[in-house]
Amino acid sequence: MRTQAGLEQCLSFINCQLQPAGKRRSARDGVERRAVTISRQSGAGGHSVAERLAAYLDEHAPKASCPWTIFDRNLVEKVLEDHHLPKHLARFMPEDRISEMADTMDELFGLHPPSWTLVRNTADTILHLAQLGNVILIGRGANIITRRLDFVFHVRLVRSFDRRVANIQRSEGLSLKAARDFVRREDRGRKRYVKKYFLKDVNDPLLYHVVINTDLVPEWEAALMIGEAVVRQEFAAGKPEAPSAGKTPASNRAD
Repeated sequence: MRTQAGLEQCLSFINCQLQPAGKRRSARDGVERRAVTISRQSGAGGHSVAERLAAYLDEHAPKASCPWTIFDRNLVEKVLEDHHLPKHLARFMPEDRISEMADTMDELFGLHPPSWTLVRNTADTILHLAQLGNVILIGRGANIITRRLDFVFHVRLVRSFDRRVANIQRSEGLSLKAARDFVRREDRGRKRYVKKYFLKDVNDPLLYHVVINTDLVPEWEAALMIGEAVVRQEFAAGKPEAPSAGKTPASNRAD
């Protein structure tokens, strides 16, 4: 998603939320809130899946509800707006792509607030957006930040290294070596971000409702799988179905 297009969608979402309650559907109208977080390996198709998912969810949304909106790069503008921060801070807020040494030096010389402050502000905005509903939040530990909200569906997208490199080559116009370096750097940065600020391993499958391998599941099909689960909202209860009398649940059997 291009930054300008993402910002326009962000503003459209905000304007919808600001409309009088009578002009839009909300949780108070008996419509369940829903939100999705997507964690992804670099080049695994996160944005493509998110865009297809948003289109699917809009098709199946109640009338007069706010459009499903993706927050990733445009999330930075929303954080700066929410916390009344100067726009030049945007360059200090990528998903930990700045080295820890550079970040520390910038803090010492007062070029930006401590990184913990920026991350806390980002977390506040992510939580607020999720509580509004109809949002797809990409990266930045959104699945951990919203883990106590039972209406949020958490997804992890993975893909083989070589295919991720090829994807980045096409999308970014890079050489093979540059694409490999890009993927490794992005993966390290995202893993470091989650570990440093949330004390979690981004690759831990227990942090997600589903982990989808986009080598084996096409991006359109991944979006359909996620969309169907969100529309049914079967995950929200967080409890398995009660077993029939005399039967042992599969999850309780010794494998």
